[in-house]
Amino acid sequence: MVANLTNVIKDKTSGFLASKVQYEEFNISEKGEKGGLKPSVGGEDEWQSFDSPTIERPPLRHIDKYIRPELPCCDISKRFTVAIMASIGFLISFGIRCNLGVAIVEMIKPDPVTKIPEFTWDTTTRGIVQSSYFWGYLVTQIPGGLLAAKYPANLIFGTAILGSAILNLAVPEAARGGPVILIFVRIIQGLFEGVTYPACHGIWRWWAPPLERSRLATLAFCGSYGGAVVGMPISGWLVGGISWSAPFYFYGVAGIIWYFIWLWLAFEKPSKHPTITAQELHYIEKSIGPVSAVAPNLKTTPWREIFRSKPVYAIIVANFCRSWTFYLLLLSQITYFSQEFKFSVAEGGTLAALPHLLMTIVVPFGGILADYLRKNNIMTTTQVRKVFNCGGFGMEAFFLILVAVAKNNEGFALLSLTLAVGVSGFAISGFNVNHLDIAPRYAGILMGISNGVGTLSGLLCPIVVQAITKDKTEEEWEKVFLLAALIHVSGVIFYWFFASGELQPWAEPPPEYYEEPSAAKLDPKVETTGLYESTPSAGYNSTSTLSTNPFNQWPSTPPAYTGNQQNPNLE
Repeated sequence: MVANLTNVIKDKTSGFLASKVQYEEFNISEKGEKGGLKPSVGGEDEWQSFDSPTIERPPLRHIDKYIRPELPCCDISKRFTVAIMASIGFLISFGIRCNLGVAIVEMIKPDPVTKIPEFTWDTTTRGIVQSSYFWGYLVTQIPGGLLAAKYPANLIFGTAILGSAILNLAVPEAARGGPVILIFVRIIQGLFEGVTYPACHGIWRWWAPPLERSRLATLAFCGSYGGAVVGMPISGWLVGGISWSAPFYFYGVAGIIWYFIWLWLAFEKPSKHPTITAQELHYIEKSIGPVSAVAPNLKTTPWREIFRSKPVYAIIVANFCRSWTFYLLLLSQITYFSQEFKFSVAEGGTLAALPHLLMTIVVPFGGILADYLRKNNIMTTTQVRKVFNCGGFGMEAFFLILVAVAKNNEGFALLSLTLAVGVSGFAISGFNVNHLDIAPRYAGILMGISNGVGTLSGLLCPIVVQAITKDKTEEEWEKVFLLAALIHVSGVIFYWFFASGELQPWAEPPPEYYEEPSAAKLDPKVETTGLYESTPSAGYNSTSTLSTNPFNQWPSTPPAYTGNQQNPNLE
């Protein structure tokens, strides 16, 4: 009975995750292959590949000899596994960022008996404490991109979240030691977290086929907004039910546990994954094409061209605009609900999750839609990025204005705020993956630059909000949301005129820097043009024995990719 139920759930899950667009093979089922991976019978504790003898697999780690590095709950592709685990990592990372914004309401609340709060910090001190995290976060943005280019990006990403989680365990005692100690801990925590976004783009440089960039990147990034969805209510419940320090311990332990699972499942590139199918390895490497063997560094990075590029500045401005509202809600939404509508911390934390819940749903949907429009030649890459980004920003500005005029109408304010944040999820398929369009080689570095400027909003926003809302009146909060709307309108204008989806002339190194994908070196049947989102032909021996499952069939001819590399004039 239990076995049958498990099989049904697994089949349903696999069917839900499978893409119906054949070219993507977004969910490759290992069970669908006649070949695959099986333990050797010759006395060696290794998983042997017998679906394609031409694939040379890397040495197995000790744990791989007993537990295969794949999600046990569902049969999905390795690149999708990386996206899911990265999403969970961001979920924990942004949950950590929610902790102080929720806990501080209780920390400065007068004791029912003594009428004296545990922490007698004024508004200026609170603003500095909350923004101190972003001082460190800002510093490591560009270095994070360079580190992710030189060293395995998956290790950089995992270590960053581990370090932040460990420091989160120290926050309660640091707070009791005084604001100076807490500020120091928060700065170090920000230094660790600052490399996460650049490192994630470094991961997709190796793992994301061109026409899957939107959905893979947005799937990973939706964890950021999901972090606020679960982070605010969980932090609120822990604060209300246990103490203000409980969220810090909870997320610290969660981050440490995630890190060890990440080390088990995530690898630097497909060719280094010991149990990836030959089918998926060939597909990823052939679609990406030749990759530079020389990592960019301070000397070889075209800094002059980057800082003279209008598309780069379009991404930077968009990042700042989106980050302003994100950090406004992340750090001040609970305070807004408390001052305007007299909600408790637990109530405010739960309601504050609603906008981010809608956004978490919209972000991956937007990525799927964006890739669909590009794949089917309905819109060019440039058009997709502009429409999604400017449409998301424009609607967000409109609903933020409605929040401002809602005043004490809590239902209307909450609905408008939820819709404002939700529709902005479409913009993530615009600016937030645009780095991979214009310069995939330098995507991590560009993400570091744009996210670094975006981090300035995390520094400035709490200070500006504290300065505007000194008297805690409706009119002051109205100004806060009108300012956010104005920032988004400016982002719409700038991005529409200067953004691009074209591969920039400065974005690739000289031809001698390139190396062929590992699959191509080992099998002459694999062509690595890198120009088309192509797949092995139906006659190729590693895939000709697939099951009749339509989701496991490769198209007989590669679909034409009319993105920036093939026909720049369309962009």
